[in-house]
Amino acid sequence: MNIAEHFPVLVIVIPLLSAVIIPVVGRNNTLYSWYITVAVTLSCFLISLSLLNTVMSKGKISYWLGGWEPPWGIEYVVDYLNAFVLIVVAFIAFIVSLYAKKSVEKEIDENKITPFYSIYLLFVAGLMGIVITGDIFNLYVFLEIASLAGYALIAVGRKRAALMASYNYLILGTIAATFILLGIGYLYMVTGTLNMADLRDRLPMLYESRVVRTAFAFFTVGLSLKLALFPLHAWLPNAYTYAPSVVSAIMAATATKVGAYALLRVMFTVFKPEFDLQVVPVTKILIVLALIAIIAGSVLAVAQTNLKRMLAYSSVGQIGYIVLGAALANQVAMTGSLLHILNHSLMKGALFLAVGAVVYKLGIEEISGLKGMGKKMPFTMAAFTVGGISMIGVPLTVGFVSKWYIVLGALASDMWFIVPVILLSSLLTAVYFWRIIEGIYFAVPDGAGQIRDDAPLGLLVPTMVLAGLCIFFGVAAVIPASIAGKAANMLLGGV
Repeated sequence: MNIAEHFPVLVIVIPLLSAVIIPVVGRNNTLYSWYITVAVTLSCFLISLSLLNTVMSKGKISYWLGGWEPPWGIEYVVDYLNAFVLIVVAFIAFIVSLYAKKSVEKEIDENKITPFYSIYLLFVAGLMGIVITGDIFNLYVFLEIASLAGYALIAVGRKRAALMASYNYLILGTIAATFILLGIGYLYMVTGTLNMADLRDRLPMLYESRVVRTAFAFFTVGLSLKLALFPLHAWLPNAYTYAPSVVSAIMAATATKVGAYALLRVMFTVFKPEFDLQVVPVTKILIVLALIAIIAGSVLAVAQTNLKRMLAYSSVGQIGYIVLGAALANQVAMTGSLLHILNHSLMKGALFLAVGAVVYKLGIEEISGLKGMGKKMPFTMAAFTVGGISMIGVPLTVGFVSKWYIVLGALASDMWFIVPVILLSSLLTAVYFWRIIEGIYFAVPDGAGQIRDDAPLGLLVPTMVLAGLCIFFGVAAVIPASIAGKAANMLLGGV
């Protein structure tokens, strides 16, 4: 038996089974829980790389669970799009798990550390499942696994406000899940199938059906809630602000990106592009909402004094970029949208990990507390600065690459008015990051905080890796762009 044939299912089974094993193995020693988590997330990353390599050399992978042929059985599908997103999710999960050991010990009660790692792997398994499944009901199931684990991860910290943030997320997440489930039910009612490829074949003759249009509306609203598209972002700021630093990092870097992936998958592969553009012109609505999100997220971020809350609101704006590129629905803009899934994961991951390192050393979350920190924590602040300039979109960083693609896509669609909005957003981003960077390197600290005392290597190395990749993929943008371009072509061309 060739084990590589079963990689599409192993990428989910390994973290799912490990989530069950951890409470037993790590009951007396939390270190075992961490070792297992690192090993599992690394194996998921390596499997994801192997799957992408197979797709590039042999084409799309179709894996039938239990040997049942689709549409009767459940199918896992790997193509350029989800292989790309799988690698992003698995890599971020691995880097954050490396970082987690010391940060979790600092921010989470000892008796909750082993359950934390178990739930963390459940969260990762849910995200991977959403990305790889070719069955639309399975997508809902994995969405709920990831969401339930996410609610628990937010609430596990010591802050009382985290409980309310988790509860608010639970309420809005449940509303979103209800919309999505109703959408699935309506589609099943008129087509009799749950397989995404089968739905794609059967739906065109039903595009005029009110049931199908209602289902599409439910999907759009439900998934927009999950990915926190403005104005459905109300759960996100408190969730990121009050969660433990590790949780803020993994959720900001992966959860909303997987939500964006699910929206793209439904809009462009379950339904065809012509449905989105002609039958129900939802792309026009999404362009407007995305432009508002880009500006509103930046404006709200400028007004914040708490670092995590500022980064949370900036995420609202960055989600706008992903949706904007997709809604423009041309090859270049869609490539920019998919690139931004990777790029924002790297940028926001680096920023949240840097903030987590500051919280670990000093317990500071307020922007004013970073004055003069460039001398005290030079490497951590260097990583934060790289993440910040990437968010602004400075050339030779990843943030510039995806914004450039989206600008070119907007011009290709004769929507020149989008360009000033992107420029204004970049200017606002420069304002709220520069005030921090200026304080870090040029302000005089309030106390005697000039002695160098950087974060331990366990926190510093993962943070620096993500910051380094923000530069590497900004210079070598052709590597992810070639894969994202093929995925964009698949989404728009229906191959």
